[in-house]
Amino acid sequence: MSRDLSNAEADVAAGGRGLATLNPAPVKAYQITLRIHGAPGVFKHVRGSAQYDVVNEEQCGYIEPATGTASRITSQEPLELTRISDDEYQGTLYLDRMQDQDYYGRGICRWEFTGAGALLKATGAQEETRFLTFVDAPELVAGKTYTRYYPLRDYPRAGQLNNDPELPAIDDYAARGREQPTEYAPKLQNQLFSITVAATEIKS
Repeated sequence: MSRDLSNAEADVAAGGRGLATLNPAPVKAYQITLRIHGAPGVFKHVRGSAQYDVVNEEQCGYIEPATGTASRITSQEPLELTRISDDEYQGTLYLDRMQDQDYYGRGICRWEFTGAGALLKATGAQEETRFLTFVDAPELVAGKTYTRYYPLRDYPRAGQLNNDPELPAIDDYAARGREQPTEYAPKLQNQLFSITVAATEIKS
């Protein structure tokens, strides 16, 4: 086994895409729009990503000798989001961003877009809260608007409330939000902001 292939298989086992490459001429494009409503401040650090998974790893992926199972091949590709205003960002997503190809000599690996997400921070400082959102592919492609709600108190950093020592500050807290305000305690339901993601197909 070549060193390159060994490294690629190790990368796949660790959640990377191994030998897989990007499609040099993707055509299935969607415009992604991310909107922030009611946030207590601006977000200077906004990073998007698109996830792609191989749907037939049994035929094309590395087989673990000890178990006989195939390693899942996935790729998180950067999705550039351009600031349109303080509360709106846009970017172009390609469903066919990954190249279908025989990477391991066992058959064509077929990629599928499985979802898109974003990470937002007030300034990007390590200790600040990571506000996260992720939308599955079927919802995006269907043109549905996806919204999640987050507590105002977690911006810019999840920390003590009313100087309560029982609620220490949390560095780099991952806030994933909830789909409905009613999923929060009543006292928080009027102290939320939202992040909305929507996609529109770009016709060629």
